[in-house]
Amino acid sequence: MNKTRNEHLTPYAQKLRREMPKEEKHLWYDCLKDFLMQVKRQKVIGRYIVDFFIPQANTAIELDGMQHGDEEQREMDAARDRYLESLGIRVLMYTNADVRQRFQEVCQDIWNYVMEVTE
Repeated sequence: MNKTRNEHLTPYAQKLRREMPKEEKHLWYDCLKDFLMQVKRQKVIGRYIVDFFIPQANTAIELDGMQHGDEEQREMDAARDRYLESLGIRVLMYTNADVRQRFQEVCQDIWNYVMEVTE
């Protein structure tokens, strides 16, 4: 069985792709859509859906809004990160505010990391 697939989440992931928050849309259309490598949106990995996934770099990118500030959500995020890391996937985390206020720096950070791990 493939640990990175969960067909029950696929319809939900498709819905999330159609209804991306504005910060995800901005990062997708203005940075990741034409990235050097393939980037997948709302990728199902196990029982999780990551916002963006770069398979060649084994890297997930997560954008988190205000709901990720509460303790329960932080614990869920940490469990997700541990699971992904157990598969060898690195998680790059940014806030929606990062995308709004430091967009170029976020894109550069992603670029730098991906270039480092794929050399």
